[in-house]
Amino acid sequence: MDELEFYDKVGKLNGWDFSKLKVTTEGIKWDFYEEVTKRGKSSDILLDVGTGGGENLLRIASSLLFLVGIDFSRGMIETAQSNYKQSKVSNVRFFQMSSDNLQFPTGFFDLISNCHAPFASMEIARARVIKNEGLFLTQQVSEADKLNLKEAFERGQGFGEADGALKERYIKELKSAGFTEVQSFEYDANEYYQRAEDLIFLLKHTPIIPDFGQGEKDLDILGSFIENNRTEKGIHTNSKRFLIIAKK
Repeated sequence: MDELEFYDKVGKLNGWDFSKLKVTTEGIKWDFYEEVTKRGKSSDILLDVGTGGGENLLRIASSLLFLVGIDFSRGMIETAQSNYKQSKVSNVRFFQMSSDNLQFPTGFFDLISNCHAPFASMEIARARVIKNEGLFLTQQVSEADKLNLKEAFERGQGFGEADGALKERYIKELKSAGFTEVQSFEYDANEYYQRAEDLIFLLKHTPIIPDFGQGEKDLDILGSFIENNRTEKGIHTNSKRFLIIAKK
């Protein structure tokens, strides 16, 4: 429930939309939703698992026939519905739903996307919601993401775990679930946050540093981190991601 409450809070505040942050990134090798649309056709139907506030789905809506976004967080879906009403998009729908219990017809989707959210490989295969020859694409955060921040706080998302373990686990699960031609890619980019408040916003709206701000020394640690990692380009950290593309 703690995790669900966290994502509900974030969903109501910003729907996972960090577009207003002043941050520059060097070394990104792909845009996830561009990778999705490059592999889709104008006649395809897409399911986005863990859609958050739906901003990305609304952005690519014109590239596909029909798009469905699901998220287990009520707060996220409320934000997605609000974003939908403010858009001029008509071929997108959002539903509150767990990826562990997909409620769609057999073979309904040509593509399934999943970005920075948990997913159940066996459920996607068991529920048979993806067509034969359909594609599943997921982008996830690597264990070594924001490594200097986690080292400063001596805690964090995936801290102390072997880098690459999550990627290998997902690849193994997808193959066991019957997906073939499983490919993986990764990048480790440099990120520069322009202001301290940008970094604070990130930490308060993501699980990178659990319970950030509640520890007595958190703000002191953050102050030292900013001082030690400030460069001409901004406050430096890293963004490490991996991409998996699997064919059913």
